Amino acid sequence: MEWARSQWDSFISDFKKMNPRQLATQGVNLGLVITSALIIWKSLMLITGSESPVVVVLSGSMEPGFKRGDILFLNMGSKPARTGEIVVFNIDGRDIPIVHRVIKVHERADEDHLDILTKGDNNYGDDRLLYARGQEWLHMKHIMGRAVGYLPYVGMVTIIMNDYPMLKYGLIAVLGLLVITSKE
Repeated sequence: MEWARSQWDSFISDFKKMNPRQLATQGVNLGLVITSALIIWKSLMLITGSESPVVVVLSGSMEPGFKRGDILFLNMGSKPARTGEIVVFNIDGRDIPIVHRVIKVHERADEDHLDILTKGDNNYGDDRLLYARGQEWLHMKHIMGRAVGYLPYVGMVTIIMNDYPMLKYGLIAVLGLLVITSKE
């Protein structure tokens, strides 16, 4: 506890020693970091054609293929979804996307229309119970992208931050203070 107190006191004294020009420079640096992150995210959206090019697996429904905390990289592509592909989709009225495998695809010959049925590899039955009331099939408008790669367990940081929001806010505050008070 004493160490944290001395660090805090050191931070406050460094902050008080800064002149307005240094503070403005650090504020601009913080803005550049945030802007760079947004530009990278938007660029990934354009390149992959997906509204969310990176997602974290939040449950064990896709085990053993993907475990909770794996990060998936998505690409939408122009081809329709096919049986066996792992897709990420949104359900009307739900905020959190779902990662599951396509188990059936029905194409209508007279239209450019697909009916898609999904299932988690670790689930007993298909996903019709997850879909919105009265909905029995997904359509391409529900699909956010196809999994094209993954990093195992890296997304656990995101899960921990969502489970413990005070940790998330504390980390953001500390990182912001570090950027503002850095001497470079």
